[in-house]
Amino acid sequence: MLSLMKRIFNEDSAELKRLYKHVTNINDLEEKISALSDEELKEATQYLKEKVAEGVSVLDLKEEAFATVREASKRVLGLRHYDVQLLGGLVLLEGGIAEMRTGEGKTLVATLPSYLRALEGKGVHVITANEYLATRDYEQMGKLFNFLGLTVGLNISQISETEKREAYNADITYGTGTEFGFDLLRDNMTASFEERVQRPLHYAIVDEVDSILIDEARTPLIIASKSDIATELFYITSEIVKNFEDGNQYEFYPETKQIVLTDNGANEFEQAFGLKNLYDAEHRELLHNIMQSLRAHVVMRKDVDYIVKNDEIMLVDQFTGRIMEGRTFSDGLHQAIEAKEGVTVKDENQTQASITVQNYFRIYKILSGMTGSAAPSKKEFFETYSLRVVSVPTNKPNARIDDEPLVYKDYEAKVAKIVEEVAKNNKIGRPVLIGTTSIEQSEKLSGYLEKAGIKHRILNAKTEEDEANIISQAGQKNQVMLSTNMAGRGTDIILDPAVRELGGLHIIGTELHESERIDMQLRGRAGRQGDPGSTQFIISIEDDIFNSYDKEEMDRWKKKMKTDETGLIISPNPVKFVLKVQSIVEGGHFSARNHLLKLDDVVNQQRKIVYEKRDALLANTNSVDLINNSLQNHLNNIFETYCPAELITENSVADGLHEELTLVFGELPFQASELLDLEKEGIREKIDQLYENYMNEIKNLEANEDFQSQVKLLYLQNLDRSWVVHMEMMMQLREGFNIRGYGQEDPYRLYELEGFEEFKHFLAELDAQASKQTRMIIQHFLPSEEKQ
Repeated sequence: MLSLMKRIFNEDSAELKRLYKHVTNINDLEEKISALSDEELKEATQYLKEKVAEGVSVLDLKEEAFATVREASKRVLGLRHYDVQLLGGLVLLEGGIAEMRTGEGKTLVATLPSYLRALEGKGVHVITANEYLATRDYEQMGKLFNFLGLTVGLNISQISETEKREAYNADITYGTGTEFGFDLLRDNMTASFEERVQRPLHYAIVDEVDSILIDEARTPLIIASKSDIATELFYITSEIVKNFEDGNQYEFYPETKQIVLTDNGANEFEQAFGLKNLYDAEHRELLHNIMQSLRAHVVMRKDVDYIVKNDEIMLVDQFTGRIMEGRTFSDGLHQAIEAKEGVTVKDENQTQASITVQNYFRIYKILSGMTGSAAPSKKEFFETYSLRVVSVPTNKPNARIDDEPLVYKDYEAKVAKIVEEVAKNNKIGRPVLIGTTSIEQSEKLSGYLEKAGIKHRILNAKTEEDEANIISQAGQKNQVMLSTNMAGRGTDIILDPAVRELGGLHIIGTELHESERIDMQLRGRAGRQGDPGSTQFIISIEDDIFNSYDKEEMDRWKKKMKTDETGLIISPNPVKFVLKVQSIVEGGHFSARNHLLKLDDVVNQQRKIVYEKRDALLANTNSVDLINNSLQNHLNNIFETYCPAELITENSVADGLHEELTLVFGELPFQASELLDLEKEGIREKIDQLYENYMNEIKNLEANEDFQSQVKLLYLQNLDRSWVVHMEMMMQLREGFNIRGYGQEDPYRLYELEGFEEFKHFLAELDAQASKQTRMIIQHFLPSEEKQ
């Protein structure tokens, strides 16, 4: 361990030295705990639980608890935690991110803080990138936790509410981030507390934390239902835009993926639909469909962003290469792609509830995570989630060789070099893993390998059912695997002993990814736990990543470019240039996530208020109090609206006030004309008298359980329906966000102010609806002689 400590010369050294003191103490306990019988070891859990119940902090119990888990793991799993795994566990326990290289056994690391935090009795969520990994970890690590007397649950899609509730009530629950997030949204749509499945979010460990908290953060979690928007319109708009050209009917900016409809494009739609002005407010839905159809044809690419399978459009996760089961593009984009590809256009979905990934995970009281590639995003992790990143040393020295990228002038020159390198390694039997950024690229490159007579296997979203089998063969002699980003992330590639003598697994990256972290993950497939291995990126300046770079800057650099006879760029320094491009593109994605977060922070504050209001409704046992509160608010709003001056002098104002009060109280004891020339005080007295009579009329209904339940249900339904409408309004405000940016004012500030005004209107409408609609329920329950 001393030699390990000497290797720590980075910014984390002070933190690791502090944690290493605890590791030493844990090691000192090993002999004592190893001497315990199985029964005595199991009893440690109850002992530690009692300590926590007495008020002892779990942080003060970490050494004994970690030593207990290590010993139990030796007996149940046959695995002993390395010292560096103890270090990783300590980072997670305190709510940080442990950056640990691929192959360092992060699944076992998670058992340490999971066990200790579970003793608090508030639930531990272990979150993985997909359900395959969640199920695997649940089955394997569950044996360890069960031995120690803890319960373990598995939360995946397609299980019943009862099964979900059981999973969440377990001490430790495995599952995916999206499923945990969707359950939160669904829980805030239930008609009672008893229908909910989750407990309050306490402690989470996120495996592949960069993938889940950063890469997936550009896609919010949305629960939707079918809307009444006509789907046929998508076929028409798609047919028109498929012949549009960039620079004529629209302008496309690849750096930001923005599309602007030109006058020519607008004119064609005006002629097709017989319109005078496409931009009139009455044509808003049509304009929205047009822009989504343009995005479908120009921005969204088959076998890159989605695949077509069984008459369905299935989304591809850009960062893992996997199919995003059950996910669809929102806001009509999915329907536009369906029309583009000629498959059945399903009904458009209307958002019922949504939350960004960032705001979901910020609900946890304590959040932690693990990954092999957190360092490039240290700043974002801290600014967004208040998470610090600690780089944990490897258990064995890293023997992998990472060669400098080779940059070629065009795709053909790049492919020639890739095929040459694969053939060279394949000839001696050394396995090769080739990483691509899309299904389209993997299938195209496969054709070149076939022409060269190189046998290989493909792993992408179309073949992911065979992932475990394919990955299990990847480290064997003579194997050549062609893979998208998925590349078995989270699974071990076991090397054939003969392969070690040949230099281990060789990785070839065919394009730089839009994030350096994904490149790190690809490299991490080789050289695990001290195994030999090597990596090399072979790319060209025709790769997709360069489409997101400034075109004029790109053209200037190309003019200076010099190559050798194979097309390899020699000068100016190509590696320096491509890393700069990658950094700029990655910065753009950070800006996009930050933009989304700033906008959702406004909605998030409103969401918190609505969820609190909903919880209060569910907890309320007296519906008369609900009516009273809503009625007072609504009457105050009516008074302020119709009585801004000292007197009502206009018939229309008096008629309006009389009508509003009639909608609430039914037939009134005075005419609208009696409100004319009446001072504000007199009007307030009339309204107050109506209010008192009304509340006296219904006070006897407090004991009627049917009345109570019907009113509560009405209020819940109104809140849910109005919240859906309000979210649609907030989406419309977002659509105009970029236009506001041209003014002198801060667009985020304007969005916040407009959103606040919309939210005030939403709350006022809730009170208005409740006050008007409860009258019908009251009339039904009042004795006949009391009904007006």
